[in-house]
Amino acid sequence: MENLLEKYVRAVPDFPKPGVLFRDVTGILDSGEGFRLAMIEMERALAGVRVDKVAAPESRGFIFGAALADRLRCAFVPIRKPGKLPRETISEDYELEYGSATVHMHKDALSEGDRVVLVDDLLATGGTALAGARLVERLGGKVVKMVFPIELEGFGAVKGKLAKYDVVSLVKYPGK
Repeated sequence: MENLLEKYVRAVPDFPKPGVLFRDVTGILDSGEGFRLAMIEMERALAGVRVDKVAAPESRGFIFGAALADRLRCAFVPIRKPGKLPRETISEDYELEYGSATVHMHKDALSEGDRVVLVDDLLATGGTALAGARLVERLGGKVVKMVFPIELEGFGAVKGKLAKYDVVSLVKYPGK
């Protein structure tokens, strides 16, 4: 079956370096129809799931996460880089393909038992998603699902780092 959302994802060769075929999620955002379709599919992926809050990392995760929180009529929890959140935070370090990074969440963003959907624009290695999930869990929340418009299956995140989570990706590409 043809994935209608796939036509909005642009393939950009040799970005950010030669030999890389970059999957550009902004093609979905460039089209009202593409974005609407992505949101419909994300909401459909959560049918029957009770959700208290949607959490998403900056920056493109905010776009999809905030829109989904609005559709679900629940709160949005931003996951940010260091120094960007004004209240007391907790942090989580994680590994990138070439280096490491840290993300923060407000310490009071969740209540014990909150059921959280974690959203980002693209799933590759799973490092950012796992860091976000750890923040949620440290605050007493439960990650009930992770949702991504795009997944690069070649990195093996779903069977590796994110194996214990319920992960839904709308468009899957076999490579990296």
